[in-house]
Amino acid sequence: MHPIQDRLADVMQRIRDAEQDFSRTPGSVRLLAVSKTRPSQDVREAIAAGQKRFGESRVQEALEKIRELSDYNLEWHFIGRIQSNKTRTIAEHFHWLHSLDNIKNAQRLSAQRPANMAPLKVCLQINISGEISKAGFRLEQAQEAAALVRDLPGLELCGLMAIPARSETLQQQRQPFRLLRELRDRLVTADLPLATLSMGMTDDLEAAVAEGATMVRVGTAIFGPRR
Repeated sequence: MHPIQDRLADVMQRIRDAEQDFSRTPGSVRLLAVSKTRPSQDVREAIAAGQKRFGESRVQEALEKIRELSDYNLEWHFIGRIQSNKTRTIAEHFHWLHSLDNIKNAQRLSAQRPANMAPLKVCLQINISGEISKAGFRLEQAQEAAALVRDLPGLELCGLMAIPARSETLQQQRQPFRLLRELRDRLVTADLPLATLSMGMTDDLEAAVAEGATMVRVGTAIFGPRR
């Protein structure tokens, strides 16, 4: 196997071990391979190992990969900060958006999603640790934001996403993920299941799985240090 395929297998094993350790249903946690800053050849190696979901945060870089890898049936997720002048490109080329952090961009994405495409699956980004430097809705804004996004055509509100402040121990890491899960549980209604919790990365995926993550976003552990 190639190094990327070896590391991908190691990450999948970490996820499966965490599912078992924290009594999660086997296979209930999906892996999003964060391929930002990595060349298409690295993505091809991950594809060869069976990976189909990839996360990007730079629109122009992502477009080049989407075009170069168009022969594969891949699922592209935008996970970066949204620039208002890039919403059309995101609306036209991605399957998922994890980082929806304001209503104005939601409205733009809704209007710009092509009618012949399935709705863009979106997660509200929640600033779960209250960091000034982080984007995202505040906890007290989440209910109103969810109600507004739910009713926008061309978008499908699927869940919540967070990037907590860095913590060292498993118990410290679990706390913000628990807050996000509890927020999701308060927002759920019969017509808004919010089944996706996008949380956990290379250093804290076990804590995220313990608290209910359904999708973990892992880059460094698969592709090596960011270039």
